[in-house]
Amino acid sequence: MEQNHMVENLWRIWVDTKRRIVSFHEEEGCQMLEFRSHEMFLSCVDQYSGKQYRYQ
Repeated sequence: MEQNHMVENLWRIWVDTKRRIVSFHEEEGCQMLEFRSHEMFLSCVDQYSGKQYRYQ
């Protein structure tokens, strides 16, 4: 019997609100945000862009 395993996609960003930085890789001193919805991920990235956060 075959079993189908659904693989969840995860999107992560790391945010430092003091230095106003958003990173797409693990960064010391940043808080990790994890998304299971691509739409929510993009919405969050758009919000930080609107607040003039710097991306790295």
